[in-house]
Amino acid sequence: MTYRVIQWATGTVGVHAVPAIHHHPDLELAGLWVHSDDKAGRDAGEICGIEPIGVTATQDAAALLAVDADCVSYMAHSDVRPAEVVDDLCEMLAGGKNVVNTSFVALLNPRQAGFHDQLQAACEEGGTSFYTSGIDPGYGNVGLAVHTLALCKEVERVRMMEIINYATWDNPPTLFDIMGFGKEAPRQSLLLSPGSTAMAWGPVVATVADALGVELDDITETHEVIRADEDIEIASGTIRAGTISGMRFEIRGMIDGEPRIVVEHVTRMRDEDAPEWPQGDGYRILIDGEPDLKVELQLSSRQGDHNHAGCLATAMHVINAIPHVVDAAPGVLTQLDLPVYSARHLMT
Repeated sequence: MTYRVIQWATGTVGVHAVPAIHHHPDLELAGLWVHSDDKAGRDAGEICGIEPIGVTATQDAAALLAVDADCVSYMAHSDVRPAEVVDDLCEMLAGGKNVVNTSFVALLNPRQAGFHDQLQAACEEGGTSFYTSGIDPGYGNVGLAVHTLALCKEVERVRMMEIINYATWDNPPTLFDIMGFGKEAPRQSLLLSPGSTAMAWGPVVATVADALGVELDDITETHEVIRADEDIEIASGTIRAGTISGMRFEIRGMIDGEPRIVVEHVTRMRDEDAPEWPQGDGYRILIDGEPDLKVELQLSSRQGDHNHAGCLATAMHVINAIPHVVDAAPGVLTQLDLPVYSARHLMT
């Protein structure tokens, strides 16, 4: 069976989705929505760096959602418009389109994020299913942790880490405006404002807690930053001396006053900075229990570096899920609900 897919946006993740859908033997690109005027009317393949494929990008959302398709791959910008994103998703779901999402990452666990009932009602109205994932939040923490925990006789603590140099990621709005790199103080960072990291990664902590069958007393957050000792040139621009050039934060699932399920991010622009912080390159799962376990995941690409690979992996973790999401019973899905899925029919 071939599943017809509408791609929603071609940003840093969506640009990878169009070629992936087009070349996937089980999928067919049924349409493409774009935000910018300069992309509208152009061929989807041309926009995303491949050969023309005969699908024209449009800004007409209503017309596109009227197209016969099984699923929408939603990858539009969401950082400052979460409520509008949920409204978009509900319209699609209620209108009969299944949706996979990498955009609003908190929807990895919609119940923890506070949107479950709204999305579930839309799924029931449209007879559709909804699923969110990516690399982080997504496979790099929940996926690795949940499957690794199946090896344990006892579990004391779970730590899920991302340790990545973001200097080659060309995404100025996210790095400067959202994360706050190049700002003078953490209070100027949307990401580090109170409650923001807990909103984004609290659903990761909650999903692992669900997998373990434990109740969390609270989810807390903490952060620290370093500042550049000189101007640093990165792909997204310039980080001036004295401004934020690295950050480390934790989202902690608390049980009996102790952090038992933790997400930790260590983000640098130079590998040599903050040597006292955890070192590495990629994703790391640490489980204290019986047995103790450590899993490392590193990403690279023949077409780019680890940041390129991370954006591609984010797209692929939901694209490869599309057949299972479409075939699932209507409703909101998490990684705990879907069967184990892989890169079916993609061996070259």
